[in-house]
Amino acid sequence: MLKIIKILLVLSVAAFGLIGAIWNVIDWPGTVGAVTATTTMTTWEGGGGAWQATDNAAVVYLGAVGIPLLKVLFGLLCLVGAIRMAAARGDDASFERAKELALAGCGLAILLLFGGWIVIAESWFELWRSDAMRSAGLESAFRYAGCIGLIALFVAMRETPRD
Repeated sequence: MLKIIKILLVLSVAAFGLIGAIWNVIDWPGTVGAVTATTTMTTWEGGGGAWQATDNAAVVYLGAVGIPLLKVLFGLLCLVGAIRMAAARGDDASFERAKELALAGCGLAILLLFGGWIVIAESWFELWRSDAMRSAGLESAFRYAGCIGLIALFVAMRETPRD
């Protein structure tokens, strides 16, 4: 039963990434707008004048393209990992080996959320100062990264045979 739950949790991370990437592309103006609002630092008073604020198109589009690409990548890693886990669920050793891609996908998701939102947006572009973006971006990213981290820890736990 725990193996099935682990597979379903990994599939939920895959769905989070793939659905998120689809919406980033469907709402491309919103994706570019959110990255622009972050990099220009204009959502809080005085931010636009900060030395690190930029509206450089290359920086904005690198972020806007990188976000859905990383979501697709971690989504596919988790999807393939879950498929391998499902195929190996009858053998504990094989199931342990099958977790590798799923855990790599979870790790990449956390890297995107922590590295992108907490390190780059919050720390470098001081998004923590923005009342408009704090809840929508930073708090959500922290919540998602925490959930995915807990899923990864649960999935990484070894299966222990019952006596």
